[in-house]
Amino acid sequence: MTVATVYNRMVLPIATDDPAADYEALTQRVSLWDVGCQRQVQVQGPDALELCQYLSARDLSQLRIGAAKYAPLCDHDGRLINDPVVLRVNEDTVWFSIADSDVLLWIRAISGERGDDVEVSEPDVSPLAVQGPSATDTVAAVFGEWVHELKFFHFRRIHHEGIPLVVCRSGWSKQSGFELFLEDGSKGDQLWDLIWAAGQPHGIRVGAPNNAERIENFLLAWGSDTDAESDPFEAAIGSYIDLGATHDFVGKNALLAKRADGPTRELKGLLIDGEPLEANPEPVGLQTPNGSYAGQTRAVVYSPRYERNLGLAIVEVPQNLPGTKLQVPTPTGWRPAIVVDLPFDL
Repeated sequence: MTVATVYNRMVLPIATDDPAADYEALTQRVSLWDVGCQRQVQVQGPDALELCQYLSARDLSQLRIGAAKYAPLCDHDGRLINDPVVLRVNEDTVWFSIADSDVLLWIRAISGERGDDVEVSEPDVSPLAVQGPSATDTVAAVFGEWVHELKFFHFRRIHHEGIPLVVCRSGWSKQSGFELFLEDGSKGDQLWDLIWAAGQPHGIRVGAPNNAERIENFLLAWGSDTDAESDPFEAAIGSYIDLGATHDFVGKNALLAKRADGPTRELKGLLIDGEPLEANPEPVGLQTPNGSYAGQTRAVVYSPRYERNLGLAIVEVPQNLPGTKLQVPTPTGWRPAIVVDLPFDL
């Protein structure tokens, strides 16, 4: 890998020196990602599920052992502070598979204030992602044909050749894929080699979470597509908030008020004119054709699928309406852009 970043205080490879080959492997064959930085926060004890229900704006009351849910977390003012996948590993153990923030400290503080009978820790768990159309055949070649029957966001906890892991049908792409939650860091090379060998007939390639593919299909990148004040409705994931739940949870009253008031800004898609753009390294301003402030462009990428430039932007009301014409700053000057709903449907 030639490009990396820091994520949860660990190194995350994000691209090779051939982005086109990265994209092609992910969307047409199979791609193997080291995502060990996707850390887990483990909540274990008699009160584990009750605490997790209070923490998440997604109703987890029916979360079964062997199942996972995308479960946004908000602070008491309704700000989105993380958007983990939550796995119920056994009767009294839940994992939060987190984005890049200190959720462990937050959960410890809340559980301590509530007096819950739990232990909150970071277990020895490091995910390895296998993504792409041939991911299922690759993973099944290692662990068995039962892999084909595993439903999306379901998992099985196994030992394979002395390697303890959770095999979960999930991953940060819209391609078919799995996350292998390794439960013994000393077995990392062994697990990698098994998957690598099984993927050879399918043209496996080393890869990483792919910005072009995830924007084409709109998978939210917390902290990149959002800012410190974003709430779930502004971040276009309001459908994952269960305000009708009978139990209380952190931020519920604030979120009810935000829903009633309606957003003052929203995360929207942009169709940007002109030649292919390089991915923007940081958020940039967004304006109307007459130069008025309209929001902030959070991500820009050239889409191989749509053969045009796409963007994600936090757009102020009323410029957030689909079809609104705006302007995006680029290294070659301002370019016209049109606002569209997410996910992209071109």
